[in-house]
Amino acid sequence: MDAMRDQVNRPLVVGIAAFVVGLIIGLVVLGWWLWPVQWTDAGPNDLRAEYKEIYLRMAIDSYTVNPDAALAQQRIQEVGPEAPQILAGIADAPGAQAQGSIQAFQALAQGAPPVVEGTPPAATPPAEERPSLARTLLPIMCAVTLLLALGLVAVFLLRNRILPGTLFPPRKEPTRQTQFTDYQAEGEEPPLAQFMTTYQLGNDLFDDSFSIDSPAGEFLGECGVGISETIGVGDPKRVTAYEVWLFDKNDIQTVTQVLMSEHAYSDETTRQRLAAKGDPVLAEPGRELVLETATLRLVARVVDMSYGSNAMPEESFFDRLTLELVVWSKV
Repeated sequence: MDAMRDQVNRPLVVGIAAFVVGLIIGLVVLGWWLWPVQWTDAGPNDLRAEYKEIYLRMAIDSYTVNPDAALAQQRIQEVGPEAPQILAGIADAPGAQAQGSIQAFQALAQGAPPVVEGTPPAATPPAEERPSLARTLLPIMCAVTLLLALGLVAVFLLRNRILPGTLFPPRKEPTRQTQFTDYQAEGEEPPLAQFMTTYQLGNDLFDDSFSIDSPAGEFLGECGVGISETIGVGDPKRVTAYEVWLFDKNDIQTVTQVLMSEHAYSDETTRQRLAAKGDPVLAEPGRELVLETATLRLVARVVDMSYGSNAMPEESFFDRLTLELVVWSKV
């Protein structure tokens, strides 16, 4: 469950899921159901092949009754470049139509000028093909969709205070002020694993998790810290409590403690509500949280912290929090 939660809170996974949901809503729900494409003013060149053949057969019948060569050539031009091939197919299977009428119409399709008795032959200029409405609107719709997508990306970046080059920033390494504790130098047993994680105001998707492996590379469990409670409304989120958790593959449950701000810890209602998630602990510089499972022991130390300030109550939300997570094996 914790691994699934970690996947869901990753920006890349959220972005892909949002794209798929948007595609389904836009294409299926809006495009095919609520507002399907309505074809109007379509020309013969937009018809399927079988309907183009029907159109040309009607044009042949019309030309037989009214031998208007200019009108006939216009109708041939409206069908498009496939007209000669379709007429050849009609000639091979004339059906009830006279072969002579089909051949006379084919001559017009092949560019033979209409001959009117008593006048010299004159070529009829081809009718200008009119672009269909769909071909006109499609580029416009694509451009509008692209602009909307770019606008959504810009809103996402601004809301999360992330620059384009740092959409998925790497996990911060400890600075000189936040070095890993050297337990071996202090005469203690070297830990199995040691991690450092930092939250900063504006990182609304903060949820760090780390894999715990044996020296031989065997998976033993996971640990991590994520947002548990926020205060107020609006962006960015104002975090007032975190969940520090430890998962042991040899245990039946995940152990959790809740690291709380001064304001949240002092409020009896908030403290009791968050106690359902884990033991409440007041966040203070140097404070250590100890979590134990069947085979693992985790010490989470508050390395650095500071509160934010605005219209919220004093010491109610964090501007920054750095935790060191150290894991030992109990076996």
